[in-house]
Amino acid sequence: MYTGSLVFTQVMEHLPMHTFRRCVQRYRGNHKIKTFSCLDQFRCMAFAQLTYRESLRDIEACLRAQQNKLYHMGIRGGISRNTLANANKVRDWRIYADFAQSLIQVARKLYVDEDIGVELDNTVYALDATTIDLCLSVFPWANFRTSKAAVKLHTLLDLRGSIPTFIHISDGKMHDVNVLDLLIPEAGAFYIMDRGYLDFGRLYDLHQGSAFFVTRAKSNLQCRRIYSHPIDKETGLKCDQTVRLTGFYAAKDYPEKLRRVKYYDAETDKSLIFLTNNFSLPAMTIADLYRCRWQVELFFKWIKQHLRIKSFFGTSENAVKTQIWIAVAVYVQVAIIKKRLNLQTSLYTILQILSVTIFENMPLNQVLSGNETSDFEDDLPNQLILFD
Repeated sequence: MYTGSLVFTQVMEHLPMHTFRRCVQRYRGNHKIKTFSCLDQFRCMAFAQLTYRESLRDIEACLRAQQNKLYHMGIRGGISRNTLANANKVRDWRIYADFAQSLIQVARKLYVDEDIGVELDNTVYALDATTIDLCLSVFPWANFRTSKAAVKLHTLLDLRGSIPTFIHISDGKMHDVNVLDLLIPEAGAFYIMDRGYLDFGRLYDLHQGSAFFVTRAKSNLQCRRIYSHPIDKETGLKCDQTVRLTGFYAAKDYPEKLRRVKYYDAETDKSLIFLTNNFSLPAMTIADLYRCRWQVELFFKWIKQHLRIKSFFGTSENAVKTQIWIAVAVYVQVAIIKKRLNLQTSLYTILQILSVTIFENMPLNQVLSGNETSDFEDDLPNQLILFD
């Protein structure tokens, strides 16, 4: 019979604890704390994410029901919803933001050879934002509209493995395009964006940083064709042009040439016009790259359905950001475990399995892979022989 660690403990063993302690020390998270440390807080919140807890009372009831297993889970402090609520309110959310970023760096190395469906060696990012609606009377700090509050999750997703490499949490009023001011362009990387990020001044900053972008043009785009490249119209391409902007402010913000690719999508019966500063890739590859942008939409849909980021355990800004960053850390940690154990199971299935086996004493790879093994050996040396 397996008498090792709990499944929850085995999941936590994949976390770099030395990095977590440095993050805590950086922001003095355990200053004057005696019983309920930042690690206890993180484990309780991670437990809530993995088992789909709905409230602080729910977390407290479930953990207290397994009181004899808390020590083996690594939780040393007493479990109380008031203690956890206060920790989420006052302990700096940047502890968990920095820790999640360190996990992201680990995950990106594991997924560096992942296939994205396009033959391209460059790093490809998809940039987008999603809005999480909140109650204005409960979250008055999250400005959005006169009758509704919200926070925005601005995300830069590495399409190799769908790993979020950059996340910025703002109130609902922040426009999507403003997040481009916070990005540091990576030379040679592709940034895929929709029309909401069409700001030629900011795109020119990406161009000067030796990065490439692919975005959609608006219907009122003013440009002058300089040259038309040959295309195969049977693929759905309509044109591949080198253009210059003719609008007064647009030409001033982006004085260089641009590439304009028009593509007809037969499935949706729509004509799409793409703008990019890359002139070396085939026109069809540009269209395929923009199609890959849909992965960030799927990422937002996935985390909203399978992580606890739509209903919050606290109402303060610090509590909301703490919960979101711990949710991101759990998502990335599951992705790391999937790669390290060489699992073919989807992230959704892994989370579902963990939610019902978190208190079991079973090897983690056996639980997640579904390989059934006997608890007993065939021939035990101390087994009595009843019949010869």
